[in-house]
Amino acid sequence: MLSSLQNPRQAASQLLSFGLILSTAFMMWKGLSVITDSPSPIVVVLSGSMEPAFQRGDLLFLHNRDILKEPGVGDIVVYNVQDKDIPIVHRIVQKFGKGPKAKFLTKGDNNGADDAALYARGQDYLARTDIIGRVGAYIPLVGYVTIMLSEHPWMKTVMLGLMGLMVVMQRE
Repeated sequence: MLSSLQNPRQAASQLLSFGLILSTAFMMWKGLSVITDSPSPIVVVLSGSMEPAFQRGDLLFLHNRDILKEPGVGDIVVYNVQDKDIPIVHRIVQKFGKGPKAKFLTKGDNNGADDAALYARGQDYLARTDIIGRVGAYIPLVGYVTIMLSEHPWMKTVMLGLMGLMVVMQRE
């Protein structure tokens, strides 16, 4: 380990390799965003509001590419609420109108009431522009790591430290 710190060329190579990994991940994310026409093509279910359809920690894959079929009643969508950072995963229970002017009312499968109380102040329904994407597929519980990292911030530090240690100790 000490020898890799003494060799600046090897240290620079390791740093560039780490940067390449990060930039590749970013490019893959942006490419997936373009392919799915969704600003956030992958989301993690953070609550139990959609049980039994989705459990907390399920990883959802979103899409917006199906131009011929607009979102309708029964579709599970992910939407953003103005002035809130975390997107919400719920099912469309009512639809008013068609095309880009359509309005939607959503509800979590495990909730007693619709989402009108969750929407922005003065907003009774969702507009098509509020919807990030429709759920196309999911992988159960894979996103639980994300939940653990957000609920326990010290785990982020440990994980980054371990990744940094692996980069330093890597031998080529």
